[in-house]
Amino acid sequence: MSRPTVVRPNSSPRRPSRRAAVAAGLATLAGAASADATPAAQGAAAPAAGAAGRAWTPKKVAITRPDRKPNPLLSHCIRSGNLLFVAGIGGWYPEDRAEPGDAKVQTDSALKAMRLILETAGSSMANVLKVHMTVSDPNRNLPLVNEGYRGHFPDPPPARSYSGCGVDEQGRDHVLIQIDCVAYVD
Repeated sequence: MSRPTVVRPNSSPRRPSRRAAVAAGLATLAGAASADATPAAQGAAAPAAGAAGRAWTPKKVAITRPDRKPNPLLSHCIRSGNLLFVAGIGGWYPEDRAEPGDAKVQTDSALKAMRLILETAGSSMANVLKVHMTVSDPNRNLPLVNEGYRGHFPDPPPARSYSGCGVDEQGRDHVLIQIDCVAYVD
């Protein structure tokens, strides 16, 4: 299969940009699908087209943790359509626990706070799609993070990634982990 070329006056032939190639391919597929569709297939496709054509609501709604005051600089959670975007939750807040604890204790604490905000938003840990963690000194703390993480999510667990940082780079002293996630509402 050869790639289409674009010829411009007084220039050599160039391949189209990826965006142009994808747009052309989608237009071709859409045209072929509508031209080739039988009445039965068109009827089956109608609900999907109707669902895709509906407005995405809500566009953007802030959800505040019930155990916290609203923060003027960030939202604890944003709901857009059926998706939830939970902001980073630190592993230690002095108003919650006197001692910071190790990375296992902080991971467990952050995930319990995540559960609270997800339930406030009408979701659950079972609906978490992606988790990202920022871990202080991951070579030392990741095994403890994994211990604190176990048991918080039913199977299949969400996709997960982490990035590491120095112990003095979490924004507050003694914070060893910060966790955020993307989830959905049924």
